[in-house]
Order: sequence, then C-alpha cells, then structure tokens
Amino acid sequence: MNDNERIIRDFIAAWSRLDASELASYFTEDGCYYNIPTDPVRGRDNVEAFIKGFTANWTETEWDIVSIGAVGDRVYAERLDRTRTTAGNVDLPCLGVFEMRDGRIAEWRDYFDLGTFMKAMQG
Repeated sequence: MNDNERIIRDFIAAWSRLDASELASYFTEDGCYYNIPTDPVRGRDNVEAFIKGFTANWTETEWDIVSIGAVGDRVYAERLDRTRTTAGNVDLPCLGVFEMRDGRIAEWRDYFDLGTFMKAMQG
C-alpha cells in the first residue's frame, strides 16, 4: 500500500465521525470536491462548509471499501456508503477518484446515482 492509498483509507474511515473540519483537513488549501452530479466545490473552507451542510441531517455513516488502488498520485476507491439520516437511510454505491498532492487531496471526484440517494431521502 502506498502513502496515498493509506491517506484515503484514513479519510474514508474518518467519515464515520461526521466532523466536517476534520474531513476538510485532508484537502489542499485549493482542493476541489466534485460530488458528481452536482457542481464542484473549490477551496478547503468551501469544502468544509459543503460537507457540514449536506451532512447536517446525518446521524450515522459507515463507508465500506469494496476495492481500492493507487497509481502514482491517483487513488481509486469503490465504496458502499451506509448512511442513516433524519430523512431516511441509504446504502449508496460510490466510486471516488482522488488526485493527491503532497499528502493531501487536491481533487476528489465522487460518482454515484443521485436518484438512489434522493429516493432514499423521501422516506
């Protein structure tokens, strides 16, 4: 396992603590989060605010790694994100592609089906 893969494993595990500040600390100052299919969020402070906003009604989350691999400064992580919220619960298959720079996330592109998430949030 290379350092970038270890960092992303740690980042994925950190989601269970639902601490937006801790999660944002994994990003470079100019880091970008593409929560596809929504618009990208640029800059660590904006990433923190975005995470805080969309997890506001989350009560618990556990992200299971299905497969993970690193090639140079890129890490690919296939996951099943198991999330409990006040609006509903969802087990959401995702694929995260992480571009790393100096031990931090410079860009994270997360691919998932928004319809699966929205349907689960309707109760």
